[in-house]
Formats: sequence, structure tokens, C-alpha cells
Amino acid sequence: MRRGLVPVMAWLLATGAAVTLSWWGVHTVMAGTAYDPPRALPITDGDATTQGSKALAPPTPRPSPSKRPSTGPATPSPTPTRPPSPSASATATASGQVKAYDTTGGRAVFELGTADATLVSATPGTGWSMQVWKTATWIRVEFSRGTDRVSVFCTWHDGPPHVEVGNY
Repeated sequence: MRRGLVPVMAWLLATGAAVTLSWWGVHTVMAGTAYDPPRALPITDGDATTQGSKALAPPTPRPSPSKRPSTGPATPSPTPTRPPSPSASATATASGQVKAYDTTGGRAVFELGTADATLVSATPGTGWSMQVWKTATWIRVEFSRGTDRVSVFCTWHDGPPHVEVGNY
């Protein structure tokens, strides 16, 4: 009995050490490689040649896993209590009009078609984080910092796309 137990124990220890070493190596390599989506350059009234020389925005802070939106159905936010204060700039494209909405929390850029909209990019400001919700008839981008919230809400369920910006 003892003769059979020694090789089994040696195999278990070697296998456990190999699995631990492999997990540690993969974990170490993968820990610093979180995917960061490409950033769009800001849309300005200048020509395309001057846009390429502008600096990109700082990296997007990643929310902790407990702050990510749930995968269940999202609910729209209530009507903002304060009037919006965005500055919007627009550029025409073949399929619609691209409009940027600058807020105190960050910048959201939408491509507005005749019957729908697409989120082109969303970049939070320094110290702000961001969440995005999308459904078939609306897109909501929320910038947050502490208890401050700024939402850019684009809807098109009953007509052409309409964008509202609200501070909470």
C-alpha cells in the first residue's frame, strides 16, 4: 500500500506545483493587458490636417467591477432637474450628422441619422468615470465623479434622434 501511495503523492505535488506556476505566469502577463479601446480625435471646425497633431485625451479611468452597469434591462433616467449646459459642434457624414456634446463631466459624440443614432465616442473628463447604456431606441452616457452625475441621453423611439444633457 505504501509503495503505491508515494508515487501518487509525488505526482499530486508535481501537478499542483505546475498548475500554480502556470497560473501565476499567465496571471502576471494578463494583469497589465486590459483592453483599452481606441480613442477618436476630437471633432473641431478645423481641417483634417490640423486634427492629427492635437494631443489625445488622458486614459479613461476604469470603474471597479461593482460599479459596472448590470446586463439586465436598463431603465431610462428621470428628466434632468437643472437646464443643460452643453456646447455642441457638428460635422456632416454620408449617413448622418456627427454632433459632439461637451459637458462638465466629459464629451459624448453621436452620429445622428434620420431615424436612429450611433455613439461614436465618449471620453470622461479628468477625475470623472463613465458608463454607457444602449437599447434599440436610446443611448445614455453618464459621467460621474463622487455624487455628481452628468447624463447625455439620445432617444429616437418616436421620431428623429433627440439629445438631452442633464446635470444631477
